[in-house]
Amino acid sequence: MRPKIYLFGDSITEASFVDGGWGAALANHFSRTVDVVLRGYSGYNTRWAFKVFDRAFPAAESGGSEGADPPLAVTVFFGANDACLPDGYAAFQHVPVDEYKQNLHSIVSSFKKRWPKALILLITPPPIDEDERLRHPYVENPSGLPERTNEAAGAFAKACVEAVAEYGIPVVDLWTRMQQYPDWRKAFLSDGLHLTREGNKVVFEEVVKKLGEGGISLGKLTVDLPLINDIDQCDPLKAFH
Repeated sequence: MRPKIYLFGDSITEASFVDGGWGAALANHFSRTVDVVLRGYSGYNTRWAFKVFDRAFPAAESGGSEGADPPLAVTVFFGANDACLPDGYAAFQHVPVDEYKQNLHSIVSSFKKRWPKALILLITPPPIDEDERLRHPYVENPSGLPERTNEAAGAFAKACVEAVAEYGIPVVDLWTRMQQYPDWRKAFLSDGLHLTREGNKVVFEEVVKKLGEGGISLGKLTVDLPLINDIDQCDPLKAFH
C-alpha cells in the first residue's frame, strides 16, 4: 500500500482540497507515491481537536486501519480559532494561549505514541487582516469589532513555535512567513483569514520544503506500480510479475 500523509487542522485544512488548495497541490505533487489524507474540521480549536483525536485517528486495536498503517507524516495546523478574542462574537472558539500550547503538546504526544516514526509538522496560524474580517463576519456582529486580531494570531504563532522547539520537530511559521511580503493582506487572504490561491501556494511550498528536510521527497520515494516507460511494449505483463 502507498504510505500516507495526514493533514489535521481546521477550516484552512478542510478547504485545502479546493481548486488551488495546498492539500490538493500536495496530493498532486506526491501522486503515484503517497496518499494525502484529509482530516480537516472547520471551526475547531485545539481543545476540540484533542477531544476528538481518537475518533479522527482510531487506533488499530479499535479496528482503525490507520493504527496498523503508520503514515510518513502528519501536519497539525490549528490556532486560527484558538486565537479568537475572548470578548468577541466568536468567543466560544477561544482557547487561552497557555492551554493552546499545552493542547499542541498533547496532540503531538498522541501522534508520537501512536506513530513513533512519523514526521510531525506543525503550522502556525496565518496573519489576520482585521478590516477584511469586519467585512466578512460569519455570524451577526453587533459590536462592529473584529473577532480576531493580527496581534493575537501572532501570540499564538509564537506559542506554536515554542511548543515544537521543546520537541525538536519542524514548524512552518506561516504568520511570520506571509508578512514578509508587502501586499500579504490582499495577496494571501481571501477574507482576512482564509487563504487565496497564492496563500495556499505559500503553505504548499513551505510544507514540501519541511517534508524534504525531514527526508520525505520525490527523490526518496518509489511509485507503487510500474510506470508506463518501464513496461515492455512486446511483453507488457512482464512488468507486473
